[in-house]
Amino acid sequence: MLALSMRSVRRRPGRFTAMLLSATVGAAVIMAFNSLHDVAAAPGVDSASSEILTIAAAIVGGYGTLLVFISIASTLTVNVRQRSEEIKLLRSAGATPLQIKLMLVGEAALIAVAAVVLAVGPAMLGGRALLEMFQETGQVAAGVEYAFGPIGLGAGVGSTLLASVGAAFMAVRRATRAASGTDRANRGRRRSLLGIAALVLGTGSVLTTLTLDETEPAAMAPAAYGSILIAFGLALFAPSMVGGAMAAFEGMLARTGGSGHLSAHNLRRRASEMSGVLMPMILFVGLSFGTLYMQAVENDALAASGAAKTVEDKNLETMNLVVVGIIAVFACIMLVNSLYAAVSYRGGEFGRQRLAGATPGQVLGMVGIEGVVLTVVGVALGSVAGIAGILPFAALRTDSMLPDQGPGMWIGIAAVAALATLATGLGTARKALRTPAVDAVGLAA
Repeated sequence: MLALSMRSVRRRPGRFTAMLLSATVGAAVIMAFNSLHDVAAAPGVDSASSEILTIAAAIVGGYGTLLVFISIASTLTVNVRQRSEEIKLLRSAGATPLQIKLMLVGEAALIAVAAVVLAVGPAMLGGRALLEMFQETGQVAAGVEYAFGPIGLGAGVGSTLLASVGAAFMAVRRATRAASGTDRANRGRRRSLLGIAALVLGTGSVLTTLTLDETEPAAMAPAAYGSILIAFGLALFAPSMVGGAMAAFEGMLARTGGSGHLSAHNLRRRASEMSGVLMPMILFVGLSFGTLYMQAVENDALAASGAAKTVEDKNLETMNLVVVGIIAVFACIMLVNSLYAAVSYRGGEFGRQRLAGATPGQVLGMVGIEGVVLTVVGVALGSVAGIAGILPFAALRTDSMLPDQGPGMWIGIAAVAALATLATGLGTARKALRTPAVDAVGLAA
């Protein structure tokens, strides 16, 4: 089956591009930060610099590993779902479920190895840039030299391989049970319970902020973690959120003409599939919005008190900004991958609509309206998660629940989410429409 995996990857490289991109970026992030362990362990590094480098590597390296797994899992799930006919053909030719699973896992492992090789160079450049950033802010001694050693490389290889293989097992297991209605019902119940638990724990975490002393160095942590949990909980309820949005927007969409009617029909029928786009968008908006505004509140509070930033304050600010950057990159990659896969898979649907009388402009309008609805819902829910963390932290640090910062950062975050959604959706649909309608329907069949 390994030989079959190699032939599959070699003959259809385009199918695996999204996974390769996710795995390469993830491996680069993991190796860049874990290489700070190599720097900290080098001879001659003072204890203060070593401690800061080790903390940074541990915190962000852990975030990176989790995000790599989520990103690869979402990409692989879409990939396996779109290969259902191929899997059925292999089963009819005599392949066992175990052989199919080994083939798909082998493909994931091959992509992971290629991703690690491609990521070594960017990881070394990124790790060096991180060290220089810590040195410029005075958190690490200027004489510390960069080193890329076995810890960084081993973490990249191990984490990327484990994430890819583990995600492949999950995707295949989910695909083999997709035909069971009971399994779908059980999965829906598990998703709901997990979402409720995340919302309850997140709410408790943000409320804990109000019980802390405003001078507590880690006062931002409960609000930030609570905001993350709330964003994750809201993301798990994305399918029902799409249905609720349709109830609110359906009448308005129907009055916008053929494109609006098609959009309303598709969003209602494809709520579960479209919800896959909402999850990365909610996470991106919620975490970016919450963390950036909380850091701005902290900076203004320190400036108002006249106190200079300590090394611990600078370290916390650096970690917040770096974590937000990593999450933003992965969330955007997940968003683009999910949208590209979802829209490109609808080539046959677009062909049938055109044969039924829809113009290419109406099809593009439909995709654009779907993107606008998803963006509105995702930005709204992500903003709720961000506000849940911002308000208690602002009340703790400034005695006012409303922060002084204007809406500029929020507008920028929402604009990035909208741009990624609309550009990917419309660009992919435009590419699909280049295929003649009859040929598109024939390929889908």
